[in-house]
Order: sequence, then structure tokens, then C-alpha cells
Amino acid sequence: MGKVAFVFSGQASQYPGMGKELAEKYPVAKSTFDEADKVLGFSISKMCFESSEEELKLTANTQPAILTCSVAVARVLAEKGLEPDFVAGHSLGEYSALVCAGSLKFADAVRLVRKRGTSMQDAVPQGVGAMAAIMGLSHAVVADVCKRAANDEVCAPANLNSPDQTVISGHAGAVKRAVELASQAGAKRAVILPVSAPFHSALMAPMQQKLEQDLRATEFADLRVPLVTNVDADTVTTGSEAREALIRQVSMPVRWEESVRLLIDEGVNTFVEVGPGRVLTGLLRQTERSAGALNVEDEKSLVVTLEKIAAARSDAA
Repeated sequence: MGKVAFVFSGQASQYPGMGKELAEKYPVAKSTFDEADKVLGFSISKMCFESSEEELKLTANTQPAILTCSVAVARVLAEKGLEPDFVAGHSLGEYSALVCAGSLKFADAVRLVRKRGTSMQDAVPQGVGAMAAIMGLSHAVVADVCKRAANDEVCAPANLNSPDQTVISGHAGAVKRAVELASQAGAKRAVILPVSAPFHSALMAPMQQKLEQDLRATEFADLRVPLVTNVDADTVTTGSEAREALIRQVSMPVRWEESVRLLIDEGVNTFVEVGPGRVLTGLLRQTERSAGALNVEDEKSLVVTLEKIAAARSDAA
């Protein structure tokens, strides 16, 4: 069989109860949640397993919650003998990917994303910024729409997710104008997203400076497997390259479609979405239907994924 990439989801994949089943069944998953609780000084595990959607939706909680759940799943997969040839993560997911690749210590990643989430929440006053998803227009048409909607405000593509989906980010008024223009230009759908800040836009620059200090003070080891970065859609293998990519990622677009295409060019034909939700699996299907898309978030999906990969390997042998 071809190569396997682990892909790690970002914000908006969270849901109450995530990770609970695996933590109850696998000691390595439970110890991951226990470690995160200790590092943070409060129970992120309780938040994942029992809290409300409202509480989980706060960016300062969402980010460490998704990271912890994703790393717990990756550690269960490693115990089962499944390791990736490449890793990539969507926005926040890049931190999970770096823990999986051995570049970032889990405790450091938990601390960083908690601060990242808090800083992102505080970066722009509530209501000043917004994000919207545009479906059914090319990235180039969306970029043009943003330019026309800006009117001296910030409005730009933030996530280039698939041929069919671009997320835009910037000042609330400009994003609203872009949604109207996109609908006029023939978008299948154009909707404002329920997020608390205009991520991956120039409005995040002040927060980028804060996060840069934290990232520079954190140790990044060289990676065991290559990571495809959001910001360049290119592979990196050294700790310093990984750190620089995370710094620039804050105010730059996530080039997800290009990242997926690069992985396919590198010989990846099986993508495993590691952690809560199936957002990336959906984007992969929009980008390249022939690639194998699996996900692991609970016991059932774990068993299915391990069986499918074992069958593919025995066929290849």
C-alpha cells in the first residue's frame, strides 16, 4: 500500500463526550488526559467528557481540549502499531501534529494552545471581527470578492480548505459585505461562522507577537516524520522550521487544499483523521475522491481503521 498521513483537526471539531470512551478503555489515553489536567491546573478531561457545548466552544477551552483528545488518540494508535509517514494539522491541529511527530513535548503544547486560545479570544473585541465560509466558488473568485468588499477594512481568505470551500476572515462589516457579494457571484452557500475572532487574518498580528515570544521560549526538536505546514503547504523536518511556521500561521491563511495535494504527490493514499469529528475527512473527499479517508475518535472508528489498514497491507504484501 502507499503511505499513511495522520491529519489533525482544528477548532469546530469539538463535541461533549469526546475522548471519554478511549480514556476509559486505554491507559495511555487516560494518562494523556491526566497529564493535561495537571499541566493546566484544572480538569480539561472533565470538560471534554461532561461539559456543555457552550463551555467547550470558548476558544481558550476548545484548543487544549481538542489537542488533548487528538494526542490521546494518536498515542493509542502508536500502541496498536500504527505510525504515520507524514503529519499535517489544520490550524490548531498543527500543534497536535508536532506532538505526534516528536517535535513538541505534550505538556508544552498544552500550555501553548491554552495561551493561544486565550490570546485569540482577547485579540479583537467581541463583534469587531468575523469569519464566513464560502462554498462553490474558486479561491481566486473569493479573493476578488474579499478585495471588493474590504473598503479599507481587512477582509481576506483565511482557510483555503478544498476546491469547493474557502473561509474568509476580517472586520465584521467587510466579511458581511463579502458574503453578499459571494452570493451574487453564484456561491452555493455563504454563511457567517460562529467563531469569537477573525483567525488567520492581519487583525491577529498583535496576538502573533505575543505568541511568538512563547514559541521562541519553547524547545522544538527535529521531527521523526515530515510535517506539511499550513502556511507554506510544504514539508519541514527541523524544529526551527516548525516553530517559524507556527509563528507565521497566526495571521496567514491555512493552505489546506494544497497541503493535501502535496501529500498525495508524496505517495500518500491513506489519510487518517486523528481526533474528534470528521471535518478533514469531508474536505479530503471534496479535494481528491480517490484517496482513502479514515478517522479515529472512539473505539468503533479505531477498530474499523486498524482493520482497513491491516487488510490493505496484507493485500500489498
